[in-house]
Amino acid sequence: MTASKQDKQLFTVGRIFFLLIVIPLALVSVLIANSIIKVGDVAEQSAVVVMDQKSQGSIKVRATALADEVANFLTERQEDLLVATILPTDGKVYKDFLDRKKRPLWVKTDNRLLRIAAPLYKELALINPAGKEVIKIANGRIVPANELRNVSEPASTKYLTEDYFAKAKGLRRGEIYVSPLTGWYVDRKSFEKGKRFEGIYRLATPIFNEAGFAGVLVLALDARHLMHMTDRVVPTQSEYVFEADYATGNYAYMVDNRGFVVSHPADYHIIGLDKSGDLVAPLTQENAAEKTKAGREVLNLRLLGFIDPELQKIAFEAAAGKSGIRNYKFAGHNKFVAYAPIKFYSAGYSAPEGFGWIGMGVDVDKFNAMGEIAAKQIRSETKSWVTTVILIIVVAVLLLFGIAALLARGMVRSVEAPVPEGVENPILDDEDDD
Repeated sequence: MTASKQDKQLFTVGRIFFLLIVIPLALVSVLIANSIIKVGDVAEQSAVVVMDQKSQGSIKVRATALADEVANFLTERQEDLLVATILPTDGKVYKDFLDRKKRPLWVKTDNRLLRIAAPLYKELALINPAGKEVIKIANGRIVPANELRNVSEPASTKYLTEDYFAKAKGLRRGEIYVSPLTGWYVDRKSFEKGKRFEGIYRLATPIFNEAGFAGVLVLALDARHLMHMTDRVVPTQSEYVFEADYATGNYAYMVDNRGFVVSHPADYHIIGLDKSGDLVAPLTQENAAEKTKAGREVLNLRLLGFIDPELQKIAFEAAAGKSGIRNYKFAGHNKFVAYAPIKFYSAGYSAPEGFGWIGMGVDVDKFNAMGEIAAKQIRSETKSWVTTVILIIVVAVLLLFGIAALLARGMVRSVEAPVPEGVENPILDDEDDD
């Protein structure tokens, strides 16, 4: 066979190999690379998504659901108190009752997260008509007689200014007074050192016998169980966290019927009492600089119109029992909040304010900045994958061309090889067919 004919055969075999293998491989590779680019584009667009109406609506729905959860929780606590009124008036019975009332809480101990069954109530007290505690369970123990107080005088109460006895004494059978959040204030310096707000809500109801008014029964609800409901929520993600990061601006909080913050990732914004039992003054336009410098930054949303009038509008709309979505500016940042009323009503929490409201806020600027960072990472990863695919294609094509050349040469040699004698004209033996 001449050299030109041999080359022609090599070219023909190589072309067939190219058409059947290399071109399909290249097309598949191009499709894969294009798919990677498209997936990267979609992921990038998702990462940089601004707080659009759909996202805002989802957060509003979540705020409403959480507000309803809080209202149901408080209703259950009222039922606990009414059940306690029919129990035998015995310290051991009361203690057993409290020991059974627990709810899971996440706590941090020695830098470890632990899920514990924490008591719902810090105290239960039976008070006689004169205001003297007769039986009291506090922190899991029966309080000795010499430690019992006369709580008819606010100065004799644990927090020095409480009036729950007087509030409950005037109620009718079955009515329940629920106090505001009560606890010692935690300033910013203490909070940054690891201290957290510890407070209670008192639920008190009058009890009666054949002679009439027989005293008051009081439960002290551990406020951590309410605070836990908002502290673990990040509005833009479905997963719960141990404690939302205040610095991100992406967290939930709770406001009471007076406008005071009662649950917040930064506890120094929560209303509390000073050492004399008086409420720590909230931030106002007149004292904001001084209070911020001192780290005593109690927030009352009704008084924050000087920061942005929208904040005040949110507080008053929520107090009117309305839910909604608003944007405002805080410390130079664009903020978004979805709010929903907590529809719980009792003595001390009348309509339309009810218990207060839930807010879910997002720092839009920080949210978008984090999205842009994620988008850059996605772009970088996409380029890396596309480069890898292209490199694989080039190497594969070169290898395939090499393999094609070897196969073509082998096929040509097979064609050129001499035919063994006798193969051209084979002799057939007809007798074998008989």
